Amino acid sequence: MRWSQTLVTTLREAPQDAEITSHKLMMRAGLIMKLGGGLYTFLPVGLRALRKVERIVREEMDRAGAVEVLMPALQPREIWEQSGRYDVLRDVMFKIRDRQERDMVLGPTHEEVITDLAARQINSYRQLPKTFYQIQTKFRDEIRPRFGLMRAKEFSMKDAYSFDVSWEAADKSYQAMYDAYVRIFQRCGLKTKVVEADTGAMGGNFSHEFMVLADSGEDGLVECQKCPYAANLERAERALPPREAAVTDLQPQQVATPEKRTIEEVASFLKIKPANLIKTLIYLANEEPIAVLVPGDRELNEHKLARALGGASLRMADDATIQRVTGAPVGFAGPVGLSIPVYADTELQTPRVCATGANAADAHLIHVVLQRDACVTAYHDLVIARENDLCPRCGAPMREKRGIEVGHVFKLGTKYSKTFNATYLDADGNRQISVMGCYGIGVTRTLQAIIEQSFDENGIIWPLAVAPFHVSLVVPNVQHAASLQAAESLLAELEAHGAEVLFDDRDERPGVKFKDSDLLGIPLRAVVSERSLAEGCAEIKLRTSPEKSMIPLKDVCNHLVSIIKGVHTP
Repeated sequence: MRWSQTLVTTLREAPQDAEITSHKLMMRAGLIMKLGGGLYTFLPVGLRALRKVERIVREEMDRAGAVEVLMPALQPREIWEQSGRYDVLRDVMFKIRDRQERDMVLGPTHEEVITDLAARQINSYRQLPKTFYQIQTKFRDEIRPRFGLMRAKEFSMKDAYSFDVSWEAADKSYQAMYDAYVRIFQRCGLKTKVVEADTGAMGGNFSHEFMVLADSGEDGLVECQKCPYAANLERAERALPPREAAVTDLQPQQVATPEKRTIEEVASFLKIKPANLIKTLIYLANEEPIAVLVPGDRELNEHKLARALGGASLRMADDATIQRVTGAPVGFAGPVGLSIPVYADTELQTPRVCATGANAADAHLIHVVLQRDACVTAYHDLVIARENDLCPRCGAPMREKRGIEVGHVFKLGTKYSKTFNATYLDADGNRQISVMGCYGIGVTRTLQAIIEQSFDENGIIWPLAVAPFHVSLVVPNVQHAASLQAAESLLAELEAHGAEVLFDDRDERPGVKFKDSDLLGIPLRAVVSERSLAEGCAEIKLRTSPEKSMIPLKDVCNHLVSIIKGVHTP
């Protein structure tokens, strides 16, 4: 393809609203153009790279035995109400109404639609197992679109859904998709970390995320420094170090702490460590008040709390509720004397002498021993894991990382199949409920994640498999007829051998052409110039290396094609 025949608009500087490196480079290299918040147009070069990622995804889905379908993006509200997720996801869904005044949504995901399909189309165990997939546009009304394609309102996703006759069979489908994901990201040139994850609004009882480690990542995770354990912060567990019990004969004593509400303020005022101050949080669980206790130096993990309570709907209690159940304003709640259920983090299970809110305005209690002075309903791991927490598998210290989620696989079980009556007749003629899994890859996000992981000060460095072009063919001086003629011949020869070439035929300064070639990240560069022709050669350079080689013109095509096809690595 000739530069003059396509649309490539490069920028020397990134737009001011581009926040992370990959977003800046996609804008500067003319891969995408912003239409509005969270909305991007793919320009020709960016679209070529996107199609490469899609092709890899399709090939590996097909290889794993999945069947491609295409489901409507526009969905009736009723199926979301049937699954019970309309109210759960209503804030993130785009909602519209047709001319018959029927409520519709633009699908953020397709569990409901695919399960309806299975309920109508699958009747016998002989039709199972079955995994369906699609690559389709999804819509989510992000409250704060940012980071380019990482958190957009409209994006491309590969979503797949498996239906099986049993949990054991579902485990095999899950593993097949897991293995396919490993191959997909390897072929895209991505280094990923597989972590245990929370199932969230999708439901189910187990999931893994495929994370691209990056300082700019929105998601936090911890990984063990010794064993393979890794989990995102929503899911991550921790082991507790041995701790001796500490008790006191002193009874709880109320101490005035006027206007001291925060952990830092109270701990400083009482001259104690934040870890020895119990933080008491009042929540509504399924609209009923509960108290949640965590050490003062830790943060509550709401996902863990919801799981501990059997998937309860949670929200922070309002000021009026806190006043009603504790008798005190916000900032002075404590577990002593509460008549509502009290849930505490496992770190508090070993007796220790602590301070807590006194359930009275401007007051705290000291000399509190939780096991003696309060009634705890249950202990659970309820806090967010952090750097140097101990691994729950081997006890070694863990470290914190940031990552970009590019893929997620879930064991859904019968959450949707039961609701939509997705059943089959077994060999004995008995009706059974299908066991499901679901599997997502953010295709547009994966494309940007590749750049976030592979760039240098000059621009993008595309892995060959997903590069928009294999070769950047540059003629520094298009007014030099011999150079132009030789380049035209080389272009025809390369394309005849299946190489994808971007021929920079612009009448532009050589330095601009070389900078643009590096910015676009095309893996191979061939330069045909007056100087190289004097030696009967073309100058060949890899994007990943500063070294340049002079290759005879008659050998250039074979040399480049052999690299593209992986015959040899220079």
